[in-house]
Amino acid sequence: MSASLVRRGLELLEAPGRGRAPPGLQRGRDAPRAAGAARRRKAAPEPGRNKATVKGRVVKSAIEEYHKKKAVNHLRANLRYMLKGRFVASKAVTEQVLAQNRGRKSKDQPPKKAAKKKPEGTVFTEEDFRKFEREYFGRP
Repeated sequence: MSASLVRRGLELLEAPGRGRAPPGLQRGRDAPRAAGAARRRKAAPEPGRNKATVKGRVVKSAIEEYHKKKAVNHLRANLRYMLKGRFVASKAVTEQVLAQNRGRKSKDQPPKKAAKKKPEGTVFTEEDFRKFEREYFGRP
């Protein structure tokens, strides 16, 4: 219930003799306090419509406005959607898309992968070593 409806209801229920008298019937006061009382009477707000408000305007809650404009994190829903699908792109296609989206600056480039060195194995087998030992040192 709005304040204006309450005020109107109180005006209707007010006793007929207690209302404000018409301006011609008011008694003038010669006391020193008369000017202060007149000022107070003049400054007292009359019941009625507040001119500062717009008709039909609703006061918005600052918290609701904040929640409405706050950024929403869609990561969980997007992951669920992406993982739900059965089609998985091949690694070559994935690399191609990533390469297209990558910038040309060095900071945008992925770190270069160092080629793994294969441990160099010997060409000779254990039997070859025994054979060489027999021939060179003369042991059986």
